[in-house]
Amino acid sequence: MRRVVLAYSGGLDTSVAVRWLMEHRDAEVIAVAVDVGQRADQSTDSWDAIRARALAAGAVEAIVVDARREMAEEFCFAAVRANARYEGKYPLVSALSRPVIVRHLVKAAREHGADAVAHGCTGKGNDQVRFEVGTRALAPDLDVIAPARVWGLTREECVEYAAKWDIPIEVTKDKLYSIDENLWGKSIECGVLEDPWASPPEDIYTLTKVTATGPVEVVVGFEHGVPVSLDGVRLDGHDLITRLGVAAGSTGFGRLDMVENRRVGIKSREIYECPGALALVMAHADLEDLTLEHDLHHEKARLEPRWSELVYDGMWFSPLKQALDAFMVESQRHVTGEVRLRFDAPGIGKVAGRQSPVALYDRGLATYDAGDTFRHEDAEGFVRLWGLGVATWAARQGGVQLADGQDTGGVTAEGTGR
Repeated sequence: MRRVVLAYSGGLDTSVAVRWLMEHRDAEVIAVAVDVGQRADQSTDSWDAIRARALAAGAVEAIVVDARREMAEEFCFAAVRANARYEGKYPLVSALSRPVIVRHLVKAAREHGADAVAHGCTGKGNDQVRFEVGTRALAPDLDVIAPARVWGLTREECVEYAAKWDIPIEVTKDKLYSIDENLWGKSIECGVLEDPWASPPEDIYTLTKVTATGPVEVVVGFEHGVPVSLDGVRLDGHDLITRLGVAAGSTGFGRLDMVENRRVGIKSREIYECPGALALVMAHADLEDLTLEHDLHHEKARLEPRWSELVYDGMWFSPLKQALDAFMVESQRHVTGEVRLRFDAPGIGKVAGRQSPVALYDRGLATYDAGDTFRHEDAEGFVRLWGLGVATWAARQGGVQLADGQDTGGVTAEGTGR
């Protein structure tokens, strides 16, 4: 029998995949469940239940890995440095967790002598790309098996298959949402959400239920681009993200309803809850406005969408991604300070203030009051030189037409007036 390490979430597809691999690939299955913060607010008994479910499905071993700190400090905070939002919206909730999981799949494959890894992704999604490209980057010798691309089962049939083998699952035919959750947020799809015209039912939201009775303010402290404190209290990364998410989410902040372009060429309607992620990216980007030098700031803004695309497309372990990481880290040398965030129901969040000991904002230069230290006499020569090329073009080549179609009275290339 071959030995296969399966990325196990405890959900419908991966639970069915355990039994399917045994039946159709004659495999011993080692289920690896990686805690990337998806159950941070629940007791450890929930992980015991997930492990028991994998064993009930037929796995010969079920392993649970606590990767919350790793997820926060190596992956989420890398996304903060890059102000990462795919297509300007999505903060890469699922995309960030996949390379974390891949790391531990490969590690388990080595430790248990497996010759393949497996995942529960379908052929339509992005996660198949992230799992498989990541695995091949770290362990090109391992095979990758994707049962859900082969078995041809609908979600209803998967429910029936699980019942046939007495696999204890929570999904039913009446509630067929596909949910993925981690420290950075939550994604919800399938069911009524597949109609982009339909409004999402309120009961799908768990991280952004409005419970606050008034505005919520919080101060986020950063050191070299990394969030390190809330309201002056230093916290571990996963704790900080969770607490900020609870504070922001209590006002309904952090919901996204979008149609996005998947890597496989499909447009899909996705619902996301990511209050902590969106709050941190908003705060960090604002602090950069205060601390980054002009050219560095503009160039970084140009590269941020590319970094986000690479992560979305499963290229976390690629040479270009690593090179851009080096740029992002270097750019954060002076991104230190505090940002005050204010959240109001329903779902409104904004920056209320910012400060830094290395701010490039100089009030003496910016003010129009009596304390103005700007040398206004220098401006005339600067403006004249700045526009010299345009002035020469207008004088020699006729410039541009006015709005009513008349010319500007310039000189043509032949030297005659118009």
